[in-house]
Amino acid sequence: MNKLNRIVVMASLAAGLFLGTQSLSAQGQGQGRGNFDPEQMRQRMMDRYKEQMGVTDDAEWKVIQERVEKVVAAQREARTGGGLAGMFGAGGGGRRQGQGGGNNNNAEATPGAPRGGGRGGLGGEPSPEAEALQKAIESKASAEELKTKLAKFRDARKDKEAKLEKAQADLQKVLSARQEAGAVLVGLLK
Repeated sequence: MNKLNRIVVMASLAAGLFLGTQSLSAQGQGQGRGNFDPEQMRQRMMDRYKEQMGVTDDAEWKVIQERVEKVVAAQREARTGGGLAGMFGAGGGGRRQGQGGGNNNNAEATPGAPRGGGRGGLGGEPSPEAEALQKAIESKASAEELKTKLAKFRDARKDKEAKLEKAQADLQKVLSARQEAGAVLVGLLK
């Protein structure tokens, strides 16, 4: 009888595990990529920023949110086509250019941030300068041509970084010290 009880218990456990994984699998299918809503993701990101910065007044948030969106766009633009992420189409994850937090206190997934910036990656298309530099590398261009393309790439990156710094300064002007600290933690400010 003892052996029969063990068999019944083992069969029950196996059935329970099987049904549990089927249930989880069915739930996961409803949450797949086919149901991805970028606007909903953007709104969650903005809600997270608002909460992290401790903004409770909707009128105040309206002013701040406009500047937050400009910073997020400038961050995305500064990443687009830059570094390995831009050249190899990587998207998402990791800390962005030493700025710290963001989605889950990591990348500014960007929030919204989400991130990347490669060919078809989450950050969009690479810059024309990045594409030109990549083509020059792939075609084994002369050292002189590579230097020219690299200089154009660096100039474009500097312009994007300057726009990001301006957007961050504009955001910082309207924040209290507490809000600024929250913005730094989520990666909106340095």
